[in-house]
Amino acid sequence: MALVNYAAREINCKIVYYGTGLGGKTTNLKYIHSQLAPTTRGELISLATETERTLFFDFLPLDLGSVQGFKTRFSLYTVPGQVEYNASRKLILNGVDGVIFVADSDAMRSKDNGESLQNMVENLAEYSLTLDSIPWVLQYNKRDLANAMPIERMEREMNSRQVPSFEAVASEGLGVFATLKAISKLILNRLQ
Repeated sequence: MALVNYAAREINCKIVYYGTGLGGKTTNLKYIHSQLAPTTRGELISLATETERTLFFDFLPLDLGSVQGFKTRFSLYTVPGQVEYNASRKLILNGVDGVIFVADSDAMRSKDNGESLQNMVENLAEYSLTLDSIPWVLQYNKRDLANAMPIERMEREMNSRQVPSFEAVASEGLGVFATLKAISKLILNRLQ
């Protein structure tokens, strides 16, 4: 739930990037960080293993101006994609205001995408949240792969609730800001 500081006239919202390991969650945050002016972004904190996988989270406080006189600040996090870090995944979802589920377009990752989405549903339930009670969007990443699944298949497998979905190539920045803008808008509309 968004934290509202009336004294400072500030609203703090938390967005979590969720998905399979090596699906592009951290790549999204790194691209966003690289494109923003230092005055509108905070430091990117990344905890990674030797194989470049995020172990716990990426945190990027992002200032997006004001809403009804309140300065809005979004903190962006990623969960570790590896199943063995499920406790961390769960912890990072605590207090979430919106989720970007990053699905890997690689045809070989279809099952992994489904399992990760189911895991997210289970972890949200720990905080009495459901996919119907929280703003979330889908990002179909790695659309540049030769074996990328057709969008129709990904929509059928991943988007039964018909939430906004976006094609992306996070390593090139394609679709990254469109996805972030969509979830930010859904969160702000919910706050109002």
